[in-house]
Amino acid sequence: MISNLKKAVQGNKILLIMMLVMMLALTACGNNNAAEGNKQNQGAPNQNQQVEDTNGEAEAKSVYPMTLTDATGTEVTLTESPKAIVSIVPSETEILFAIGLGENVVGVDDYSNYPAETAEIEKVGDFTTNIEAVMALEPDIVLASSSMNGEAITKLRELGIVVYASNPVTYDEVVAHINQLGTLLDAQAQAGEVAAEMNKVKEDIVAKVANVEARKVYLEFSPGYTVGSGEFLDDLVTIAGGINVANGQPGWFEVDAEAVLTENPAVIIYPDFGEEQSSILAGIQARPGWDAIDAVKNNEMVMVTNDPLVRVGPRLTQGLSEIAAAIHPELFQ
Repeated sequence: MISNLKKAVQGNKILLIMMLVMMLALTACGNNNAAEGNKQNQGAPNQNQQVEDTNGEAEAKSVYPMTLTDATGTEVTLTESPKAIVSIVPSETEILFAIGLGENVVGVDDYSNYPAETAEIEKVGDFTTNIEAVMALEPDIVLASSSMNGEAITKLRELGIVVYASNPVTYDEVVAHINQLGTLLDAQAQAGEVAAEMNKVKEDIVAKVANVEARKVYLEFSPGYTVGSGEFLDDLVTIAGGINVANGQPGWFEVDAEAVLTENPAVIIYPDFGEEQSSILAGIQARPGWDAIDAVKNNEMVMVTNDPLVRVGPRLTQGLSEIAAAIHPELFQ
C-alpha cells in the first residue's frame, strides 16, 4: 500500500514537471509573434496628466479614453480606469498586487498563488481558461499572455471583453511592461516605484560583475530540457555575468548531452520543485560522462527558487539575485 502511494506521488510530480515543460514551450513559441507588440508597448507615449496630491506634489494620472497596442498588435481601448480586473497568467497577477491594484482583481488563473491573498480570489481555469467563469465576473479588462493564452484571448475578444496581452522576454521588457500597465490601469506612481527598484537591483548586480570573467552556465529548468537565446532566463544569466552554453539555439529544447559536455560549464543551475530529492539533479548526475564537467566535479550545481524565475513579474529581482549568486558566489555572500 505504501509503495503504491509513493508511486502515485512520484507520478503526480512527473505530471507537474511535464506541465511546466508545456508552459515553457508555449512561451517560446509565442516570442517571435509578440516581438513587434513588445516594441510598440515600450515606445508608446504615456497618456497622463500631472495633478497635485494632498501634499502639493505632482503626480501622474492616466487620461481616458486611452488606446495602447498590446503584444498581439491589437489596439486596446479603455474608456475609464478599470475597476474589475481578471488575470489569466500568474506574472500579471503578481504585477497587479505589486502596483497596488490587488483589491481590483476579481479573478485569477489556477496557478496564481502569489501573494497569499490570491487564495481567496475566484479561479477561472488553468492552461484552459474557463470563458464562462470570466464572463460571469464582468471584468473591465482581462490581462493575458500572448504566448500562453491565445485561444482564450480570441474567444474573449469575440465576446466583447477587453483583453490586454503581453509577452516580455527580457528583464528590461518586464520593467517596461510594468510601467505600461501602470499607465493603462491608472497606477503610474506605484508602477514607477516597482520599476525603479527592479532597475536598481539590476544596476547593482551589473556593477558587481563588471570586472570579473564571465563563467559558463548550463540551465535545466525541466527534466531533460534547457533554454537558449531569446528567453528571459538567458538574459538573466548574461546580466549576472554568465554565458549560457545553450545560447546558440533559440527557445526551449531537449538537452544535447554531448554538446553540454563539450562546452564544460562551470556552473549548473536548476530549480527547486519542492521534491525531497530533485529529479533534475538526479538526471544530471546519471548522465554518462557528465562527471567530467567542471560544475559536477567541483559541486557547483546550484538549486534556485522556481517561481520567481519562470514568471516575468516583479520577483525577477529575486530570481536575478539568485542567478548572480550561483554564478559568482564570491561576490554575493
